Amino acid sequence: MGSFSIWHWVIVAVVVLLLFGGRGKLSAIMGDAAKGVRAFRDGLKDTDENKPSDERAGALPRTDAEKEDLKS
Repeated sequence: MGSFSIWHWVIVAVVVLLLFGGRGKLSAIMGDAAKGVRAFRDGLKDTDENKPSDERAGALPRTDAEKEDLKS
């Protein structure tokens, strides 16, 4: 396979500058992604903690009386 041409090196240099140039753009992107995941998890916690345990998502009626309450 011979040596790489100047255009190969230019493309490699541009990719490296885009990923690691400036103030760490890659790390900034990853930091933003981590903040988004944290906010999503906090949002899930808030919705469940504000409700009583029997009203949380997925709670099923345990007795026939509770089933009748849901019908009305």
